[in-house]
Amino acid sequence: MNRLHNLLYAGVAAVISSAALQGIASAEVTVLGWPGGSEETALRAAVESYNALPGTPAEDKVGLLFFNRDGFYDKLQADLAAGSDAFDINVIATYSIGRYAPFMEPVDLGADAEKVFGKPILETMQFEGKQYGVPTDLSLHFMYYRKDLIDALMADQGAKAKYAEISQKYLGKTLEPKAPDEWMWDDWAATALYFTKSVNPDSPVRYGTVLQMKNLLFNMMVFQSLPRAYGANWADESGKVTVDSPAYRAGLELYKKLYDAGATPKDSLSYEYPETNAAWVSGQVATALQWNAAASELMNPEKAPAVAEDTAIVAPPAGPEGRKDHIHGLGLGLNKNSKQKEGAVRFLKWLATEDAALTYAKAGGSPALAPSVVEKIAVDRPDLVKLGQFAGSYGYVMRGATSAKALSIYEVQAKEFTAYWAGQKSLDAALSAASQSMTDLLK
Repeated sequence: MNRLHNLLYAGVAAVISSAALQGIASAEVTVLGWPGGSEETALRAAVESYNALPGTPAEDKVGLLFFNRDGFYDKLQADLAAGSDAFDINVIATYSIGRYAPFMEPVDLGADAEKVFGKPILETMQFEGKQYGVPTDLSLHFMYYRKDLIDALMADQGAKAKYAEISQKYLGKTLEPKAPDEWMWDDWAATALYFTKSVNPDSPVRYGTVLQMKNLLFNMMVFQSLPRAYGANWADESGKVTVDSPAYRAGLELYKKLYDAGATPKDSLSYEYPETNAAWVSGQVATALQWNAAASELMNPEKAPAVAEDTAIVAPPAGPEGRKDHIHGLGLGLNKNSKQKEGAVRFLKWLATEDAALTYAKAGGSPALAPSVVEKIAVDRPDLVKLGQFAGSYGYVMRGATSAKALSIYEVQAKEFTAYWAGQKSLDAALSAASQSMTDLLK
């Protein structure tokens, strides 16, 4: 009962189902995972597989714990700092390892881990030269698009003329439709406007895109590849904050232009990952910049029967500085205050094996796997092949985005940028406030 008492003391029990509590009570090793999406689905499948292994002793059985995405990392830090033993293993991310390392223990994943993931991917879970976790998911963004809609547009001369008219009216330039792999950000915007009913009554779908505009730090990770492609960074080499820049202005203004024109649903100011997926599977959206993890749902005929066969992916569009794609790793590491360290380490080592990684991937997870491993599931998970390609060619990390204050900076941006998109603040006011807060955080 001590573990459940600690959980209640941490103030998170209210968001955990009774079924989850029963699962924790009957298990010896408890894993606090990332809630929602394919990461939760894949982790559940991996745990089920591990618990069913003939050689898994009763004391190693694993239970799962999840709490709300909003404020997740603040809750986690509070629990770790308080010395909670409510979980033995907890989720970590590239941008948060430095924040949590004092409350965690490094782990030895064994010599074969590098053969499964490759050295660069293992390094996404390292801090000061020590391995703090198993890299379960590599996160970046795909531009999802409806290839049936794009093919029809490219083959219709009348549609091309309408496209040119719309791009001139809304973007101030006459553009021609291009293949998605050739898109600049303006080409994507013009395409989104063309496939918007309120802009083009002849559009076969209601919305040209779906933007994640909720005041949520993770939405800033999705958004920032746009200004990054225009040369944006959080700070210059001297450490001076540079968010108030032409590059960030261009990105913020483009999002607002699409929102104001109705190219994304009006309630997009409350949208994040699940709402974007729901909009896509409805069949009423032409493009979406979304996490790679969504591919296992959006391209699955059973989960998205109306659109899966017509859904395709490319890297995010290019800007003056080329194509850019935000990248970070999610993983699982060892809580220093765990009372079940031996069992927890055995589970973490198993997660770093090829069999476990393939189980996780087959269930919809997004591990970045070595070429010899990923080829074994390339037919079923072509997105994982793209994952490695895009990460290597376009992946970036903003200057300061691995600092102890990185999550707070994303939160500041979410607050100020959403206020601008919602019309609550001017662009100047939002950027000024963000710049001042980021300067204080990066001192």
